[in-house]
Amino acid sequence: MQRNANTQYPILLVHGLFGFDRIGTFELFHDIKQALRSAGARVFVPHLSATHSNETRGEQLLAQIERVLEGTGANKVNLIGHSQGALAARYAGAVAPQCVASVTSVSGPNHGSELADFLRKALTPGGLPEHVAETVATLFADFLSLLSGHRHLPQNAIAALNALSTEGVSLFNDKYPQGLPETWGGKGRELVNGVRYYSWSGILQASILDEGLEALDPLHGFLRAFSQYFTTEAQQNDGMVGRYSSHLGTVIRSDYALDHLGTLQAPAVQFVKKVDPIDLYVRHAERLKKAGL
Repeated sequence: MQRNANTQYPILLVHGLFGFDRIGTFELFHDIKQALRSAGARVFVPHLSATHSNETRGEQLLAQIERVLEGTGANKVNLIGHSQGALAARYAGAVAPQCVASVTSVSGPNHGSELADFLRKALTPGGLPEHVAETVATLFADFLSLLSGHRHLPQNAIAALNALSTEGVSLFNDKYPQGLPETWGGKGRELVNGVRYYSWSGILQASILDEGLEALDPLHGFLRAFSQYFTTEAQQNDGMVGRYSSHLGTVIRSDYALDHLGTLQAPAVQFVKKVDPIDLYVRHAERLKKAGL
């Protein structure tokens, strides 16, 4: 059956930390973008700094929203942000609500990441470990920007780390609280200043035996190792972001059987496809269309 995700406003897919729009023939959101377009949606992928603060990346997003509005004749956009991309989308929705119809957080660290907290504590500010880590991360981000053709974008790995920590996101939330739950683990207001807020995310399975061949995926293995650094949301995280930390606006679901990268694209190795992450985006676009967005 033909899907209908022809939303009133264009959709922008916003990447997170170390993300990009395209490197050569590889596109980060390729499968998602193709599925949405096949269902009738107008889809764009903005290019933001691979590493930087939420506000800096948010300003970059605002500039590209303007270009999309000029190019399409639309007066608003729907923003779907993955990981740190959700925070850039939230910034745009808070600062320019007249240009944003909806903000959707996918695996977004809306209350910070315990993994970022661990790294922040491990890297003594101003010390050699921090300097080395910053140099390596910034060089990698610069390399990604060069390959993706956006060498002009600034990179700041430590600013990104600070922006993703619990403390950093708390300061961000004080300034841009739109859509945040009033109670831990709850839902936030869906409609704020004319902008609708939604979120979804996943969690690692309790036992590696539940994951079948997916457990052989090296990236999944890293995420399962990272999950050991969570204490507040132990057993309730996707390897980078805690389940309840991801909540924003109307929470569609926050316990899909997907790790942090699994909500971005299908895993390289699968045993039994329990959740189709690409279909989640198409279903959400249909939800936005139904809401008149």
